[in-house]
Amino acid sequence: MRRALRFALLPMLVSLAACGGGGSVTVVPPETLPDADVSAVAKGDPGSVLPATWKQGPFIEIYVRGYQDSDGDGIGDLKGLTQRLDYLKDLGVTGIWLMPVTQSQDNDHGYAVSDYRAIEKQYGSLADFDAFVAAAHARGIGVIIDYVMNHSAAQNPLFLNSSGAKDGARRDWYIWSSTKPSGWNIYGNDPWKSSSTGYYFAGFWDQMPDFNLRNASVLAYHRDSMRFWLNRGVDGFRFDAVGNLVENGPSAWEGQPENYVIMGDILSMLNGYQNRYMVCEAPIDPKGFSASSACGSAFAFGHNYDIVSAAKGSSSAVAAVANYFTGAPANMAAMVSNHDAFAGDRLWTQLNGNLPQYRLAVATYMLQPGVPFIYYGEEIGMANNNSLSGDWKLRTPMSWTADTTTAGFTTGKPFRAVSSNVSTNNVAAQLGDANSLLSFYKALISVRKAHPALAAGSYDNPQANGWTMSFTRSTASETALVAINYGSTASSVNFTGLPAGASVSVAWPASGVGGAVTSGGSFSTTVQPQSFVVYTIAK
Repeated sequence: MRRALRFALLPMLVSLAACGGGGSVTVVPPETLPDADVSAVAKGDPGSVLPATWKQGPFIEIYVRGYQDSDGDGIGDLKGLTQRLDYLKDLGVTGIWLMPVTQSQDNDHGYAVSDYRAIEKQYGSLADFDAFVAAAHARGIGVIIDYVMNHSAAQNPLFLNSSGAKDGARRDWYIWSSTKPSGWNIYGNDPWKSSSTGYYFAGFWDQMPDFNLRNASVLAYHRDSMRFWLNRGVDGFRFDAVGNLVENGPSAWEGQPENYVIMGDILSMLNGYQNRYMVCEAPIDPKGFSASSACGSAFAFGHNYDIVSAAKGSSSAVAAVANYFTGAPANMAAMVSNHDAFAGDRLWTQLNGNLPQYRLAVATYMLQPGVPFIYYGEEIGMANNNSLSGDWKLRTPMSWTADTTTAGFTTGKPFRAVSSNVSTNNVAAQLGDANSLLSFYKALISVRKAHPALAAGSYDNPQANGWTMSFTRSTASETALVAINYGSTASSVNFTGLPAGASVSVAWPASGVGGAVTSGGSFSTTVQPQSFVVYTIAK
């Protein structure tokens, strides 16, 4: 059955509980239900037109629904995003992470996937998606998309067929129990939900049942679905909730050994394509999932909180930030906020609009090792929406103009209220202003991309002295010297172990002055309050 007809039939075939924690699912007999497209997809690598360095970043995380509306319906779409690619190229990003763009039940955040091989209808078509990817590639920008493997939507045909009968063909694709297991508590909720044919496991929401990832057929289906997108030219994936893939009991439901194996197999599959990249969300063990035997890269949860605390002037946080990459893989993904409230408010809100602190936080995650990820609007200082709560306050329309109703995001009524500081912090107000936050981002990204030591160098000699942090980064061609002063008074920093007599050039700030390494191999500088300096030594 064609995909469009299949989804047109679903509302007539299923009655679902409203959003909540204790709902039940009632379905008609499975023999009358259409199934999902589970056809095998062979590898068809289209190659890559991107330079190998695109994976060094920075990336930008984009919520398509909230970025740019092209047709006035108040909902962001792929055509609108494509229209903004020149802005993103000018910003300097080398990669884009799209929050889920697949067909979803929630029709908002996208993490309740109802069709893994179709585009969310409100965002456009597969043709629109292909055009967007091609346009991004033409500008040297890679595209990774969110992939949700832990769970699907309750309206996904796979789950409807799984829940329809205890002996149905898809029964073992999800996690079922004939009686309700006891002793479970995940994020304050009982994950076992009632249906007419038993109890199913749903760790996040009753409308997002967990796949049974011990089933080889389920894993094969996901790999086929990933190849569906890789074959279209997608440059990789951001994987959601990889710490939750397999459960081994009520006290062993997160970070289980099987999760690392599953992700390692996917990384091997992805590495069979040219020049691809993947990154995982795994707050339970970011460093472990960054290993080459697992995801290869994962977000540095925990580090983000220390960065913000350091920017606010916590000396203990400064030490933690300085030491982080002495025990963490250099390929981790760094950020200061994202679409989830548990990762923190938008940076502007976390720092109460303190611009010197804001710049220090950004400089920290841009200049240390790791792949930097900017949350859309961070580059102009977008704030939370004060009238919203939860994750919604972070997922507001992009502030393109000062219009307090539309933010320049749409010609219609926005799907959600705009950022609370849209009248002052917007792209139109900051473009062309050399002193704006947007100009700061562009300049810092340019410096990072211009110096291989900053983009991909080693991390050496980290020092924390009160409110000042310093370190060096090196490649075969150059060494970079970085010092960041989070304090309110000037601080002296001495770099040692450098090549005697070497010429030291200033990379930041533009008004800075270089010098030379002493005969003893040291170089000293003074860092002004709440500022940072970057020097380079050519080899």
